[in-house]
Amino acid sequence: MMGLIQSGFGCLAAMIPLQPPAASTTADGIDRLYLVLSGITAFFTVLIFSIIFVFMVKYRRRSDDEKTVETHTPLIVELTWTIIPSLICAVLFVWSAALYVQNGRPPASSTEIFVIGKQWMWHLQHAEGPREINELHVPVGVPVKLTITSQDVIHDFYIPAFRVKKDALPGRYTSLWFQATETGAFHLFCAQYCGTNHSEMIGWVYVMTPSDYAAWLAGGEKTESLAQQGERLFTQFGCNSCHTGEAGAQAPSLAGVYGKPQKMANGETRVVDESLISQAILVPSSVHLPNYKSIMPTYQGQVDSEQMVRLIAYVKSLSSEERNGK
Repeated sequence: MMGLIQSGFGCLAAMIPLQPPAASTTADGIDRLYLVLSGITAFFTVLIFSIIFVFMVKYRRRSDDEKTVETHTPLIVELTWTIIPSLICAVLFVWSAALYVQNGRPPASSTEIFVIGKQWMWHLQHAEGPREINELHVPVGVPVKLTITSQDVIHDFYIPAFRVKKDALPGRYTSLWFQATETGAFHLFCAQYCGTNHSEMIGWVYVMTPSDYAAWLAGGEKTESLAQQGERLFTQFGCNSCHTGEAGAQAPSLAGVYGKPQKMANGETRVVDESLISQAILVPSSVHLPNYKSIMPTYQGQVDSEQMVRLIAYVKSLSSEERNGK
């Protein structure tokens, strides 16, 4: 009988899928947490409403003259309904926090791809140079880090099968990572209402074998890498005239600064990341370093989102760790 019931539920789930396929290393952990949360919620919902119904019937007033009997709750009951929910909350907090930390730290060997949301499409740029619109090709079994921003309004990059979702914010850079576990095509959505054609801001993620992905990269239009394009812009905007790396230069050297803490003139210490690099280019007066005069002009209105991504990629390529392939 039990086997028949399980078979029936299996057929029902096949006909009416309750969730997208789990196609990344993080998906199973998130699904297990979600099912446990749903199970606990359903259990206590049924328990509490059942008790309410029983008490409504058992302790209902039977006549207008009936007086309520004074009762006292035993200490053991008070402790039970306090300690058990507290333990459940503590376990869920530790479990979800561990998942959050795990899913928030991309491996050092991750393949990096830049994502720009704009009304109403996704623009994706591979470090090797290829550009895609509303499509993303990635290799299976390889961690992929997405650095995400927006050109106009708030968007949200969402791949249900990978259980990953992150806001794309104008003027800021966020990131997420995933590692696909199976090949195939998976839906990509914008999960934040962003205007009239929000529903059309969709696409596909194509997960390929490493050999097929390498062939896809080699078979596309031959372009410079993102860092090489950024180096050309660096020279075009005249940045190399001040950021020379020589003694007595008017601006600091950018070699090896990415990912490192940098002390500001006001005493604040900030890590050099995508957001700080962008801020230094667009609003240089707000990023004042000690021992250097604030002479850098603003490039607000001159550098668009795609050019900013290339400049950031170039600065990151100057890191000694990236040069050594670490």
